[in-house]
Amino acid sequence: MGPRRLVIALLLVASAAGAWVYRSSGADEEQGGYATAAVERGDVTAAVTATGTVNPVKTVQVGTYVSGPIRALDVDFNSRVEKGQRVAQIDPAPFRVKVLRAEASLETAEARVRKARADLELKRLTLDRNRKLHGRESIVSQNDLDTATSDHEQAAAQLALEEAGVKQATAELEEARINMGYTEIRSPVDGVVVSRSVDVGQTVAASFQTPTLFQIAQDLTKMQVNASVSEADIGNVREGQAATFSVDAYPGRSFRGSVLQVRSAPVTVQNVVTYDVVIGVDNGDLALKPGMTAAAAILTAQAEDVLRLPLKALSFAPEEAKAREGRDRAAAAVWRVGGDGSIERIPVETGLADDAFVEIRSGALQPGDEVALALRERPDEAARPRGLFGMTRMR
Repeated sequence: MGPRRLVIALLLVASAAGAWVYRSSGADEEQGGYATAAVERGDVTAAVTATGTVNPVKTVQVGTYVSGPIRALDVDFNSRVEKGQRVAQIDPAPFRVKVLRAEASLETAEARVRKARADLELKRLTLDRNRKLHGRESIVSQNDLDTATSDHEQAAAQLALEEAGVKQATAELEEARINMGYTEIRSPVDGVVVSRSVDVGQTVAASFQTPTLFQIAQDLTKMQVNASVSEADIGNVREGQAATFSVDAYPGRSFRGSVLQVRSAPVTVQNVVTYDVVIGVDNGDLALKPGMTAAAAILTAQAEDVLRLPLKALSFAPEEAKAREGRDRAAAAVWRVGGDGSIERIPVETGLADDAFVEIRSGALQPGDEVALALRERPDEAARPRGLFGMTRMR
């Protein structure tokens, strides 16, 4: 090896040794040693995040039982309605004709009953007379008596048949009147019309399924969020847990509610399994509207006024400790930074964790202790040009 190469090799070795000495010397934060954070007391909150849709607690779909053209619409979008209030009417003319026909059929059936009763009375008198005459020296033959008995029984049966016809005609008349009543479509609940699907003159057909004409939200001051929670998180969600959510319409505003129901039916979309969680929320100011997209956070656990530190501190280890990483990984530990820049490994027992902090249940840490989060370059090194293999160039 020539003298020039020997000098270069010695310089490289010296530079590497100097960097190692610097990093293990515990230089303080101002000199670029460690980025630190203080151990403090505070709250640690664990939450499950989910997205969902804002819906009324109860929405009633109002349809029609009968078919025909819409003759009148009494309400529109956002109209407030009361239970029993007419909201629309289907042309009642064809149904009025059916009522008149059914009334005529009933009158005919009742007349037949009166005729059958008169005939039965005549047959009863004839039978009584024949019985008396048959008993008096057999003036009436047995055959005549039998015939009179049969005629009486047939007349009684005919009366029963006509009376059944009256019941049938009565039922048909009631059906016609009910169908005519259905031409006036009424709200089944107190609420607000949130959807209208028909216009005046439009014909609706109820032959195969009931068409939906209106959707009425029973009470918009009480809303709910139907959130989809992943199967990995659903085990931590319980009824009664507090929840918050936000909607795009009100940036920066947080709405508060609670979990009303955790549904067990799975929802699978593209092999992703989620479960519906219903979050109830008060909407007294009517700010929330049906269909809004909500980003929700469900509070699953909370530790109040506990010793905590940034979650990032658990994943940091100085360069000189990485050789022992496999041996030390079994126990959680953080690195406390002293006032002179020295660091000390502190084993800890962790508890609840959220996105930013972790609870410290035991360990030799006190509020105000500084723990290392990451290495920080020295200010002079950050501005110094780099040479071969990233080594700082000599000046």
